[in-house]
Amino acid sequence: MKRRKRHITLTAVLTAAMLLTGCSGTETTKEKVFLTTGFSENEVFILKDVDAGISMTCLLPEAYVYLANTKCKYEDVYGEGIWGTSVDGISMPENIKDNVIFELSQIKAMNILAGKSGITLNEEEEALVNDCANDYYASLGSWERSKIMVTPEIIEEMYREYALADKLYRSSIQDINPEISDDEARTITVQHVFVKTYTIDEHGDKVDYSSQAKEIAYQKAQMIHELALDGEHDFKDLVLQYSDGNLSDYSFAKDETEPEFEEAAFNLGTDEISDVIQTRYGYHIIKCITTFNREETDLNKIKLSEIQRQEVFGEDYDAYARTLSTYFNDELWDPVTMSDVDGVNSQNFFEIYDNYFYY
Repeated sequence: MKRRKRHITLTAVLTAAMLLTGCSGTETTKEKVFLTTGFSENEVFILKDVDAGISMTCLLPEAYVYLANTKCKYEDVYGEGIWGTSVDGISMPENIKDNVIFELSQIKAMNILAGKSGITLNEEEEALVNDCANDYYASLGSWERSKIMVTPEIIEEMYREYALADKLYRSSIQDINPEISDDEARTITVQHVFVKTYTIDEHGDKVDYSSQAKEIAYQKAQMIHELALDGEHDFKDLVLQYSDGNLSDYSFAKDETEPEFEEAAFNLGTDEISDVIQTRYGYHIIKCITTFNREETDLNKIKLSEIQRQEVFGEDYDAYARTLSTYFNDELWDPVTMSDVDGVNSQNFFEIYDNYFYY
C-alpha cells in the first residue's frame, strides 16, 4: 500500500544522531572491546545489551552494501577524486568506513531497543520488506552479488532491521509536536552578486586568493555596488553579468548561511540593497526580494519541527547506546578498502526502501 511520503528519512535521523553524539561507529557504547577470536565467519561486530540478554551481529556483506552505496553517491556528486581528499587529517575512505560502521551500529542498537520496547513489524510491513529485498537483489548482477557476498536472506534481514529501526523512531517521536513560530522559521528571498576570492585546487580544497587578487575582487564588487545604486541598472542583469555564484533567487532562514551574509540580508527591507559584504568566500551585494516568504517559511517550520524531534530522540538514544557493549573484529574490518566494492552499483538501497515505505 502506498501512502503519503513522510518528511524525513531514517538516514537523516542517523546523521543527526552522529552530530549530536560527536562520535562515529560504536564509540557511543559503554564498552568497546577489540577481539580477533570468538567471531563467526564475516562478523564485523557484535552489539549486546548484557542486562536484557539481547545481541545483534553485523556481517561483512551488510557493511559492503552500505559502503558501496555511499561510494556510488559520493562519486556521483564529487567524482572519483574525492577519495584522495581528507577531513581533519583522516582520509576520506577512512571517514566513510567510520560512518558505515556508525550507521550500522545505530540500526543494530535501535533494533535491540525495539525488541525491549515490544515493537515489531506487522504483516503489511513484512510484505514491504520482502518487496524491497526482491527489488534490490534483482538490481544487482551476479558478479556484484558475488563481489559483496550478499544473499537474498541477508538483504531481506537488512531491510527488516532498517524498517524496525524506522518504526522505533516514528513511535518515539509521535507525541512530540513542537510549536514553531513564524519568526523562528522566517525565510527571506534575496538576489545577490557574488565576487569570489578563492579557487579550488586539484585535490578539491579551497585556496584563498592572494592579498593583491582579493583587492582586485573588492574593487570589482565596489564597482558593481555603485551600478546597483545608480537607478539605471536592473539588479538581476547585474547578477547575470557579474556574479560568480548561483544566478537564481536564494531563499533561506536563519542559521542556514554565512553569518555575515545572514545578518546583512535579514536587516534589509524589501527591494533594499546591502553594502558590499565580505564572507570567507568573497564579496556579496545583496538585494532583498521579500522579507517573508510564506511558502518557504511553512516548509522551514516542518524542517525545524523534525530537527527538534531528532534532537529529543537522539538524546534518548544516546543515553541507551551508552549502556551497550560492542565487540569489534578489527582484524576483519581494518583491511577493507574502497576497492573491495569497486564496480558495485549499490546506490539504490535506501531509495528502494523509501519507494515502498511511505508514511
